[in-house]
Amino acid sequence: MSATPRFDVLLRSEHSDGQVGIVEISVPGPWSGPPLHHHDFDEAFYVLDGELTFQLGDEVRTAGPGTLTFAPRGSHHTLANLSGAAARYVIVCTPGGFERYFARLAAQVDGGAVPAWAEAPYPETIVVGPQIGSQDDG
Repeated sequence: MSATPRFDVLLRSEHSDGQVGIVEISVPGPWSGPPLHHHDFDEAFYVLDGELTFQLGDEVRTAGPGTLTFAPRGSHHTLANLSGAAARYVIVCTPGGFERYFARLAAQVDGGAVPAWAEAPYPETIVVGPQIGSQDDG
């Protein structure tokens, strides 16, 4: 697995009447992930390989292969790969649209052009805190 994240859009919202977007993501270990955030769509994370740490509200837990973590819209959440090994997971967003953000990230990582379909707007994400493990423990 690469030392940089990889984002593969598996289902675009245009192919589901806007109902769902699905992305497979591969991340190196360690990987700090996004800061604590919320948004107006649901997310389900299914771990395929490796180990990920999720924060949902105040709860922090580690999840391995076969584990599903659900972050309902409006909930404060984030994830990271705190292990030294790579991890791979699928993210399902309902309604769809946020897969466009991941397609833009993929183009940035790969140095390629952003696909025309990914130029459409995607839902806003509001940052409300730091990444997992970046809090000062005193």
